[in-house]
Amino acid sequence: MSAVSVSLSDQETGTSSDQCRASQSSEAPCIDLHGLSAGQPSSADGSPSPSAETTGLLSLPWEILTHINSYIPAQCLINVLPKVCHALATVAADSTEWQLRARRLIGSKAGFPVVPLEGYDWPTACMEIEQLKTCWTSEVHHGARQTQEDEEERDQMRLQERDQVARELEEGLEDDAVEGNHRMDIDADEEQDAVINHLEDLEYITLPLDHIAAVNSVLHLGGEGTSCATASRDRNVKLWDLQAGSNGTLLHTLGTRGEYSTHQGWVWCLASRGPLLASGAFDSTVRLWDVQAGGASTGLIRTGGAVLCLSCQTDVLLAGTFDKKVNMYDIRGAQPLVKSLELHGDAVMCLAADDKYIISGSKDCTVAVYDRTAGKDLQRLRLSSYLLSMSYSGCEVWTGDNSGMLQCFSLQAGSLKALSQFDVGHTDLVTGIHKSSGSLYTCSADRTVKVHLPCAPPRTLCILRRQAGVSGLSVEAGVLAVASDDEVAVWRPRR
Repeated sequence: MSAVSVSLSDQETGTSSDQCRASQSSEAPCIDLHGLSAGQPSSADGSPSPSAETTGLLSLPWEILTHINSYIPAQCLINVLPKVCHALATVAADSTEWQLRARRLIGSKAGFPVVPLEGYDWPTACMEIEQLKTCWTSEVHHGARQTQEDEEERDQMRLQERDQVARELEEGLEDDAVEGNHRMDIDADEEQDAVINHLEDLEYITLPLDHIAAVNSVLHLGGEGTSCATASRDRNVKLWDLQAGSNGTLLHTLGTRGEYSTHQGWVWCLASRGPLLASGAFDSTVRLWDVQAGGASTGLIRTGGAVLCLSCQTDVLLAGTFDKKVNMYDIRGAQPLVKSLELHGDAVMCLAADDKYIISGSKDCTVAVYDRTAGKDLQRLRLSSYLLSMSYSGCEVWTGDNSGMLQCFSLQAGSLKALSQFDVGHTDLVTGIHKSSGSLYTCSADRTVKVHLPCAPPRTLCILRRQAGVSGLSVEAGVLAVASDDEVAVWRPRR
């Protein structure tokens, strides 16, 4: 990995220059800023105002400075440049430049963000997109280097490559790795070698699975991707250490004294916040655990129906059940049930929430919005299919349904609006989905996991083919964990 070297001379004291180095991707350029003052004043319009004494980079026009910045990785612009030079940090803070960078990264023909939002965090989105493309494709992207004409030429080449791939597949070459639109299609039988050969920034491991039945759910804990929990049809929940350098180590099998398993039925879903871990099962209970205390049991909630989905918020625990309800619990109370919402006519399959709204999807092919502040049902939309997975980020709600399609909704001022339906190639139930500012992950019972750019339509970067149907995924700090019938696989950035 090369370094971005920045040299500043102190014009006021005449002292020697200090060096600030930040490791970035292999294509990061070397920048030498001679004769710059970190406190260089800016003009009223935010552009640097070179004085007669100013020489070096800051004497260049604003347009050239922004063009130079476009070649620097977003992570460096966000985390390093503000510590080096206030004037250049002002240039890097230009929202228009970040929007142009995002367009170059995504492509001019795709819509991003899918839901336009005032005050959108463009720098974070660009940084996540660059990291996603670096990890999940065979090339490093800084995005700002190709013109619109280059992008159109590349699109044409990709179309030709897809046609060639289609012809090869018709001739029976299904085992070849497919690379189209910078997408890698990795087959399960050769998966580990393919990941090592093509995804050089990711390390692939499989947990030494101690479950004796299919794993229904996997969930990262702690926010750093260093540990996770797995829930299985063997009625157990297990905690795992994913620290770099290990192949996954079993920490605990959760349970209470005198019981031979974590639950008395299939464990179907997990949710966490801080040290709290909640597990929901077909035995009509939600059990609570303290991860920081070694998985000690802290509570038991009886729900009256099999628990199919969970969501932990700062002040409430939400459970969607087979008996058509969304239950709200305050786990601090002796009687934890706060309210039982009947928003659907069939089993509640998925839900998401924040401090204002609860969004739930049901097998009756409806999606409902509940206003937590007003305490009332705001809206209910009828769909042509039912939802199994949901991810709520900002004002975007992304879902996966039983037909293999993705659907995107906007949620603004309490109004849920269906925007688009996307076919990303899944041919069975979409069992898991995760969306952030610059990433979109999906998994399906069709034995695939797909990594996309979160635009309209989603641009697929990589397809991972598994040996069995995939039941869920979890993403944290760039670490992807995937649960299937026979294993839990983890892809994590190399340290």
